[in-house]
Amino acid sequence: MAKDIITGRKTTFGNKRSHALNSSKRSWKANLQKVRILVDGKPKRVWVSTRALKSGKVTRV
Repeated sequence: MAKDIITGRKTTFGNKRSHALNSSKRSWKANLQKVRILVDGKPKRVWVSTRALKSGKVTRV
């Protein structure tokens, strides 16, 4: 399963609730992109969330 190495975001699970409060399982997937960034001074291809990319927490190579 893909996981953001910066923020730790990944797929989360829960219930879909109808108006009558019936429940069924569903999942929310994080918006992850596979990009090349510097990890320990070396370029590496890893999963990063778009939120981390937009906020400037990582720099692309």
